[in-house]
Amino acid sequence: MPRFTVHIRDEWLAVPCRDTTNTIRWLGHEALKRYIKNKPDNGGITAVKDTRFVVRRCQGLGLLDADDTIEDVLEDNDFVELAIEGDTMSPDFIPCAPGVSHLYPQTHTYLSLDGCSLTSTDLVNLGRGLYKMKLTPEAEKRVVQARDLLDTIVKENKVVYGITTGFGKFARTVIPVSVGNPLSPERTRMLLALRINVLAKGYSGISLETLHAMIQAFNASCLSFVPEKGTVGASGDLAPLSHLALGLMGEGKMWSPKSGWADAKYVLEAHGLKPISLRPKEGLALINGTQMITSLGAEAVERAQAIARQADIIAALTLEVQKGTTKAFDSDIHRLRPHPGQIEVALRFRSLLDSDHHPSQIAESHRFCDRVQDAYTMRCCPQVHGIANDTIQFVQNIINTEINSATDNPMVFAERGETISGGNFHGEYPAKALDFLAIAVHELASISERRIERLCNPSLSELPAFLVNEGGLNSGFMIAHCTAAALVSENKVLCHPSSVDSLSTSAATEDHVSMGGWAARKALRVIEHVEQVLAIELLAACQGIEFLRPLRTTTPLEKVYELVRSVVKPWIKDRFMSPDIEAVHRLLLDQKVWNVAKPYIDKYQTEYIPESRPVSPTAFSLEPPASPRKRVRHELN
Repeated sequence: MPRFTVHIRDEWLAVPCRDTTNTIRWLGHEALKRYIKNKPDNGGITAVKDTRFVVRRCQGLGLLDADDTIEDVLEDNDFVELAIEGDTMSPDFIPCAPGVSHLYPQTHTYLSLDGCSLTSTDLVNLGRGLYKMKLTPEAEKRVVQARDLLDTIVKENKVVYGITTGFGKFARTVIPVSVGNPLSPERTRMLLALRINVLAKGYSGISLETLHAMIQAFNASCLSFVPEKGTVGASGDLAPLSHLALGLMGEGKMWSPKSGWADAKYVLEAHGLKPISLRPKEGLALINGTQMITSLGAEAVERAQAIARQADIIAALTLEVQKGTTKAFDSDIHRLRPHPGQIEVALRFRSLLDSDHHPSQIAESHRFCDRVQDAYTMRCCPQVHGIANDTIQFVQNIINTEINSATDNPMVFAERGETISGGNFHGEYPAKALDFLAIAVHELASISERRIERLCNPSLSELPAFLVNEGGLNSGFMIAHCTAAALVSENKVLCHPSSVDSLSTSAATEDHVSMGGWAARKALRVIEHVEQVLAIELLAACQGIEFLRPLRTTTPLEKVYELVRSVVKPWIKDRFMSPDIEAVHRLLLDQKVWNVAKPYIDKYQTEYIPESRPVSPTAFSLEPPASPRKRVRHELN
């Protein structure tokens, strides 16, 4: 018999329906009858027939017409919400945050997890729903061996912490109530995927049945309500991982594309899944580890990497608009200070700016000017952007190691036939790394904001004030620059490292903690602000190009300009700018700026890099004999 789950106020009600030709109005009345049945005052509802209400699907939140038949608008096991008109009682229905995707791609591509080879890129793609998952045979074998050892310990009544004993202080601890908003479905998928990967290593003692149940929930996108706040990062991410486990046990709330937010037991049942039933040690196995910090950290480092390489392209376009020189990016300069990030950034600038490979009419127009160097915000991009790139690589290595690390306690060593208590759950590694990431990536916005100032200031740019004609009547990019400055200033506070703090918890048993959860969340906020500031700079640089027409820049930078103009028109007179910033921010999030420029960068690397010359400690020539295209430019130090 078809059945529908209806949410009224603070309750979820299962309503069977023998005849699906009944109307949505009938379904609402039946749900109201069940709601008031056990209420001493009928829930304040005097007459069901006279109660006015609206009904919407939980999936997509679409309103349903009361006169439509059930069979025309609903499917078996659908979830709906009933809202009584004029009702002042606040429901606990939790719609997905705006902008969150409600349906994941119907993928049939599987990623095999072995607990050893998952990367931050893989994890982010799992979060986006690009893959389902399964275990490798080797991982399954390790999981079974570890579980067999625990079952032996239980049979022999050995005293082992967390297996045949209670959880010490945790025996009296209630899972904290929700703190803050829930993680988005994408981030919860990442958290669940990472926990599964860690359990697949075979050192936690989880049973294969429980692990398979978790994988089935992941593949169906049945996702627990996990508050974004509440972890101190040791002993692991106990609070958020407890909420993750709670939904899998059929308790609390879950989300799926089919149901939206609903009671976990109904969500699981709607997908043909059963709540997991825990065996000895599995409680600890599910909640002990650094997966909240690490999964958010994986997203942070992937976004940081994406915006860092696009920052080079944006800065190159700004330098072109500012009529800067390419001499500061000469490869011989950077061979004398051979940091990998610095060398890479300088190469990107050379591959995008004026050269025999990609001539620029704008550069040719000021070839004989009498200036020899630019402001630090342009000249020192390889040094400033470079350390951001090297830091991102450093952090990514730590995050990838953490992704494939066993962070449970106690650890189960099947090959040794024993369990050992340790401290792998401590989140100091990812916490410190993510604090470092925020500090380094912030500098991309700090230097970008100064370049925006140079674009908007006519005394520095030789362009119209605030990049608009009829100044005074139009304010142009004045407020956009203020926005960039505000975001940079906010980042300065967010860059204060959270991992320097520690508060003793759990009756002084956990007397040093990492505060890694906040390190991860604020790193993501810093990176989002960096993306937004660079979106503003890209808009400003493209607007600057308008005032240099009909001159054209290099081919790769013209392609970037055309990409921006495909979503944002030139600034002729003042208009609402927020949609423009959001549109360009989306280009950066989707890495479209990088994708447009990357073929030219790759081609330059393979075809146009001159052979290096040996460096003499006593004599060094910065340039070969000047070609006709070389020009010089200068600004005071």
